[in-house]
Amino acid sequence: MKSSGCRWSKMTGNQTISARTDILYTWNNYSRRENIVIHNFSPKTMEALGYYVYVYSDPDTKKPFYVGKGKGNRAFDHLTDQSESDKVRKIAEIKARGKEPLIEILVHGLNEETALKVEAAAIDLIGIDHLTNQQRGHGSGIYGKIEVSTLEARYVCEELSFEGIKHNVILIRINNLYRNDMTPLELYEATRGYWKINPEHAKKAEYVFSVYDGMVMEVYQPIAWFHGLSTFSTRQELISEDRYKSRYEFVGRIADRDIRDLYVGKSVAGIFACGEQNPIKYIWGKDQDK
Repeated sequence: MKSSGCRWSKMTGNQTISARTDILYTWNNYSRRENIVIHNFSPKTMEALGYYVYVYSDPDTKKPFYVGKGKGNRAFDHLTDQSESDKVRKIAEIKARGKEPLIEILVHGLNEETALKVEAAAIDLIGIDHLTNQQRGHGSGIYGKIEVSTLEARYVCEELSFEGIKHNVILIRINNLYRNDMTPLELYEATRGYWKINPEHAKKAEYVFSVYDGMVMEVYQPIAWFHGLSTFSTRQELISEDRYKSRYEFVGRIADRDIRDLYVGKSVAGIFACGEQNPIKYIWGKDQDK
């Protein structure tokens, strides 16, 4: 007799049970591969990976707690990290439960520049407050999450020249501190201190421009200037940094609307010389002596 094409049709009850047991056993073994722990990639895998972005998650909650990028075996380096950090403490807490962190590759086959951008985007999407990363991804201030009208303004903003600034101002570039999701208070704190500045020049300034990537983000009216760390700051991580005591900070307020309308959202990129490193620029729009 020819087979009907269905192996189950010829099985007895015991054979059916046995077959189903074999399939269940095979499926369970396959599923357990998700729990296999490895601590390095094979050379063949590393060659295929190129640069990649990886995510560490809690194996029980599946909530991510760290995002990174790298190549080779970079994804496993954190397992032997001995530093004092929230990331290391989280990994130790997972291991204390008798488990290992869940390590997943978010995307691979990238070049380094693209990996940096994907890493930054992933951190912005999850939110750094939900991660143990100590800083946002490289370039997130430029390429990271940003509200669409702000992005539009960044690329089509009006150019300001020296002649277009009619007040005595200090331009302060905060490129290393700025984030797209900064609150007004965070922007103020990042702008007001702590700078190597000429105190006599500072007294002449009517306004301070907070500048990021060549664009005026906000304008402040300084009320007084002080030696660094003389006033309360929300930037608690700097309180113990003695080197800032030789610098200066200001206390002030956001400028009036008519002043802000003149300058906020406009570009001063052309005012800084190409390659100029000093974050401070004095402009005497009222022709005061420097």
